[in-house]
Amino acid sequence: MVKNRSQNTPSNSTGRERLIRAAGIDELAQKLLQVETELNSNIPTTLWISDLHGEGDRFKSILRGRFGVLYQTCREALPNTFTPDKVQHLVRIIRQHQYLQDDTIKMDMQDVILCLVQVLRYKLNNARYRAEDVLLPEFQDSISRLLSGLPVPDPIFEEEIISARLITHLCHAIRNVLLDRIQVLGDIFDRGPQPDKIIRILSSRPYRRIVDYVFGNHDILWMGAVSGNRSLVAEAMRITFRYDHFDFMARLDFDISKLESFAASTYPPDTVTGNFKAKTDMGRSMEKALAIIQFKLEEQTILDFPDYDMQSRMWLDKLSRMLQNDDVDGLNDTSFPTLDHSNPRSLSADEALVIEDLTHQFITNRKLKRLLFYMFGVGNTYSIYNDILNIHALVPSTSDGEFDEFLGLSGKNLLDYIQNTIERVGQHYIEGKPQTAKDQALFFYLWCGPKSPFFGKHAMKTFERYFLIDKQTHVERTLYWQQNLETPEFKEKLLKEFGVKRVVYGHTPINYLKGKHMASDDGVAINVDGGFAAAYYNRGHSLVQTPHQLYGIILPTPDEIKEAERRFDSAPLDIELIDEFLHPKKVRDSLEGEKLRIERDRLMEQITALQSELIDS
Repeated sequence: MVKNRSQNTPSNSTGRERLIRAAGIDELAQKLLQVETELNSNIPTTLWISDLHGEGDRFKSILRGRFGVLYQTCREALPNTFTPDKVQHLVRIIRQHQYLQDDTIKMDMQDVILCLVQVLRYKLNNARYRAEDVLLPEFQDSISRLLSGLPVPDPIFEEEIISARLITHLCHAIRNVLLDRIQVLGDIFDRGPQPDKIIRILSSRPYRRIVDYVFGNHDILWMGAVSGNRSLVAEAMRITFRYDHFDFMARLDFDISKLESFAASTYPPDTVTGNFKAKTDMGRSMEKALAIIQFKLEEQTILDFPDYDMQSRMWLDKLSRMLQNDDVDGLNDTSFPTLDHSNPRSLSADEALVIEDLTHQFITNRKLKRLLFYMFGVGNTYSIYNDILNIHALVPSTSDGEFDEFLGLSGKNLLDYIQNTIERVGQHYIEGKPQTAKDQALFFYLWCGPKSPFFGKHAMKTFERYFLIDKQTHVERTLYWQQNLETPEFKEKLLKEFGVKRVVYGHTPINYLKGKHMASDDGVAINVDGGFAAAYYNRGHSLVQTPHQLYGIILPTPDEIKEAERRFDSAPLDIELIDEFLHPKKVRDSLEGEKLRIERDRLMEQITALQSELIDS
């Protein structure tokens, strides 16, 4: 009698289901192991930098030197028996990508190779990297074996030519993984001539995967301009020509011929007597022409949106009365040929043609769109990582230490609302869709409004600084952020609102030469704006967090860098130690670790469920 095989063996469908469940368990287990690996990894080495303000060449130069992170990484990776001189010698080798002999430091090629392998292993243990992303193919197998402690062919250490090439490859790999994360706190645009170069660097293949960007008010200015806000178009162009950045506009293929013609005929150099900064005659004429257009347009926005409460910025009616009454003793400039005394905010026919032309170019220019695509695509109003709140300037607050309200929102809710608006405007800009007047106007407020998280002063005194002699009218009073950060109550409120342990911000330059410190005494609040641009202190700060330390770096000036290069040495860096960790900080101890633990538990539940189904089948 033939037995019924279906009674003794699983059906084909049941077998397939078992295979599918088993494969599902394997896939989930792989994800679970990746999560566990990350939880037990050291926190990433992170660099903070803020307020680069168009200084592209300088940023590239300092970034090439890795902001002093190389020395600290080697010190952490190598045994304590290594003297500072030996660590510094190894740093020089990595910088120059070649073996260097020093008679006072006894390190032959094999010693150097083994030290470099140890540094690379330390970095690769801290983060998830694929070998093909880090190692060049020529020595990939040999370096992988060295990292794993496996034997390598004798010529690696015995043939000088091969040893030298291996050292070069190891140096390349170390520099590739030196920084795990770069946190930029905004203000790429304005003042310096190369914001486009900075964006190209940040968006390039070596950096784009590790950059986190927080908007600054000067970025907001350009983002609002490309949305079609005409007053911000005039303002962005005014600041550009205030610094005579004709080359930048040429690189973007902007046609400024209409503006040039109008400015030259309407504001000849001898009539530009206000506090204009442009050094060229054409730059000064254009700066003044754009300033008057800007004032007319922004006053209309202020009238259209009275809830912005910015009426104190409106000067054109007062200016008109002063000119009509010959009450001009307080003015340093009395030439305003386009000012219509019957309607001071109205554009002349020529002004209207100029601003319409510039606005159309801002909205449609393809090269500018590539730059702003990056800003809208990667930027945020704030970011939180490793228990740290990263913002450009501040969270609006009141004199009594409460979060200030704008548009009925405050604290984290206000910043989230602003982020949603920015994302909507960015999507419309990229897709060529029309914007709403309300969204465009918000960018104006975010640029210069007193309750903007990107600005933080009671007013922006552009008109007063240009045209009023009394310097008391020029003062832009800083609001309450800094004084509130000096109180434990406000810091506690801020940390609780965002669920963090520190806040890092920029925007307001501090001069360490006058005894200023980057961090508060308790290390909770850290200002990383040290005046990077030539328009400020030409120095700048950065902040670095490794698994072992959190420290500030006071960057060298361009002159100090040139002098170091002349001496074939590294530029001096002043260090402000903010915190040291008794044990290396792990991802599992951070906010990211909490999220990963939730993900791990979810994966484990799925694995358990599939395993039960597999057994039951």
